[in-house]
Amino acid sequence: MKRALRRGVCGPLLAALLLASLAPAQGGNRAPGGEVEVLHFWTSGSEAGALAELQSTLHRKGHLWKNFTVANGGGGLAMVMLASRVNSGNPPTAAQIKGAAIQEWAHTGALSSIDDVANTDKWNALLPRNVSDTMKYNGRYVAAPLNVHRVNWLWIDAAALRKANAKPPATWDEFFAVAEAMKKAGIIPVAYSSQSWLDMGTFESVAIAVGGVDFYRRAFIQLDPAALNSPQMIQALTTYRRIKQYSSNASSGQDWVASTSMLTHGRAGMLLMGDWAKAEMQAAGRRPGSDILCIAMPGTAHAFTFDVDALAMFQVSDRNKQAQRDLAHAVMDKDFQQAFNLAKGSIPVRQDVSLDKFDECARRASADFKASARRGTLLPSLAHGMAQPAHTVARMWDVINRFWSNDRMGAGEAAAQLARAAGQAGR
Repeated sequence: MKRALRRGVCGPLLAALLLASLAPAQGGNRAPGGEVEVLHFWTSGSEAGALAELQSTLHRKGHLWKNFTVANGGGGLAMVMLASRVNSGNPPTAAQIKGAAIQEWAHTGALSSIDDVANTDKWNALLPRNVSDTMKYNGRYVAAPLNVHRVNWLWIDAAALRKANAKPPATWDEFFAVAEAMKKAGIIPVAYSSQSWLDMGTFESVAIAVGGVDFYRRAFIQLDPAALNSPQMIQALTTYRRIKQYSSNASSGQDWVASTSMLTHGRAGMLLMGDWAKAEMQAAGRRPGSDILCIAMPGTAHAFTFDVDALAMFQVSDRNKQAQRDLAHAVMDKDFQQAFNLAKGSIPVRQDVSLDKFDECARRASADFKASARRGTLLPSLAHGMAQPAHTVARMWDVINRFWSNDRMGAGEAAAQLARAAGQAGR
């Protein structure tokens, strides 16, 4: 739900990959392959580069790749267009869907089982249970996971931190102290995008810090009204709003790429965002882990909020079944997992992929992911549709966005509205 419209950016790597995807397939005796049409809303430079890896892989298999791109599709337009295609009997081969939406589509009977590929390639042994369960419906795989994003990252410009004579914050009190020090040093403390999914992504991390993992589960996974409208939630809302006084463009609606650019070009000291921002940092010549520091959002080092991109497989003609199987196989191929995630800024969803080529922040994310899996503190991100269906998330997004934008709205009122928004989920 986080893909924003941006100009197409073709660096040398992307250009080479695109040229490779257009080259004639080797092996003149091979029968023509099938068609692979993928609905997605990856439109930023790093996102397009990551997708080009998959295009190139499928082309080498002899299949024709067709983009079904919906710019800014995370806002709902993509799902409207997808529903129209499915209802007319002309679904794409696969679509960028994740979390609860996979189960909803599978329930309609529109998705195709890829258990034959999953069993052959031993996906159950390669994936953490928390991830594999979201890819299945009635125990059968209907989607292929591409990656794991960590949502609860805090990025800090190392030079800004030195200028402010401060240390990376471990708590929200320390965060506000660092922000104040940066402000006094003439630095904009926080680059902030007020897109709804980013509002919620930051807020859910504050809620973990204030209430803990069990509180997060009760509030955002179980939608417990007592947790949603509680003193802990009011405290989380109050803490969250404090960020606003240290943020630039707090109500401008600039997208995540523009906010990331503020950090990478030295115009702000900190950024509250998942690791999809990292690829944009690298494109700007900044090194994650040294030039830009990466730490868990304050108070959340013990937890890992995750967002897993996936391709849900739709019912297709027999002619394109093999192309769809090859797509599923390619998504989980070890070499592709490495290449895709290096381009994307995320970490491989497979647990056996070497991280030697990955940066320090990716290696830390992978270690934290495995540690959280052992502790039972892996948390599906509400903001990114991993914990709840899109219509529920949208209602809760709206409350948090209005609370951020409207200073007259009290924390108690916002907590009550969150509870009401969650209560409408089943209606």
